[in-house]
Amino acid sequence: MKKQLLILLLAVFSVAAQGQLKSKTYLAYIDQWKEIAVFQQVDYGIPASITMAQALLESAAGQSELALNANNHFGIKCNNDWMGGVYYYDDDSKGECFRHYNDAAESFKDHSLFLQRSRYATCFEIAVEDYEGWARRLKECGYATDPLYAEKLIKIIEDYRLDTLVNGAPVGKPEIKTETKKPLKAAVVHRAEPIMKVNNDPEPEYEKPLTAKEEREKFLLSHPKKRANGVPYIDAREGDTYANIAFRLNMRERDLREYNDALGRDLAEGDRVYMASKKNVGINTYVWTYPGLSFWKLCQEEGVHMEAVQKLNNMDPSIRVFRTREKLYLKKVKDDGNR
Repeated sequence: MKKQLLILLLAVFSVAAQGQLKSKTYLAYIDQWKEIAVFQQVDYGIPASITMAQALLESAAGQSELALNANNHFGIKCNNDWMGGVYYYDDDSKGECFRHYNDAAESFKDHSLFLQRSRYATCFEIAVEDYEGWARRLKECGYATDPLYAEKLIKIIEDYRLDTLVNGAPVGKPEIKTETKKPLKAAVVHRAEPIMKVNNDPEPEYEKPLTAKEEREKFLLSHPKKRANGVPYIDAREGDTYANIAFRLNMRERDLREYNDALGRDLAEGDRVYMASKKNVGINTYVWTYPGLSFWKLCQEEGVHMEAVQKLNNMDPSIRVFRTREKLYLKKVKDDGNR
């Protein structure tokens, strides 16, 4: 019991020390986004103090990898109903999918919409002034797995007087005991748009999100499924990427890339994208190459894996574009004397 108490105290002291070290960065971030946080309370009933504390904690005051590279300030993952941009990041598991936003203000609004889910319905039974109740209820509802999550939010709110954001009182500046330390660089974020540009139109009626099956069917309406060598494929359209196609087909991006010999390759409009693994043999026994023909394009047209064709023809693996006209076998056959 004493050991557990000691660990808890050390964790709390660690949080306090971190808060002091990051105080200038925190203050810059609060000044940057406090108006947006207040609007979340006015529009959605989520305490501005809670919104700001979560943003500070989850994004390290705008300095986390997700905040800098994906404008994601609340650590919200993709989930099946997300239709926007994505960013892959190692969190609880390797290569997890997180939401990517056009700007940080969009992240704040999506956080408010995210909390409208039934999972967090009981949070709205608590008064907006009761930030402690909100912090503990968010933890109970499973927003974070950190056992000290509620305590961290409460400490941030009290250290920076975030409970005064709505009534217009200035954000308090805690005593900074870092005289001998080099101050951290202020958060590198863009200032939010003026208040008058915030969209205050009523939110549309709630619509049940599409299931993975429905999303796939909707995608295939705009990308008709075709077949080559017995393998289904679609033609890429403008704006398509392997990431967003994999999401809409409810499969892993790496699997989709491996089906298409596309590890490290970008997708271009008109490219074939196979939805299952290509085959190791083609329908045709052989094809003729010509100078300038892309080996990858040829294998996509024939629905065969590049590695299988390389082995069958004893090809140099470094060949990507053919320089001469030659016969390329897609099936293993008896030597016909012309090979």
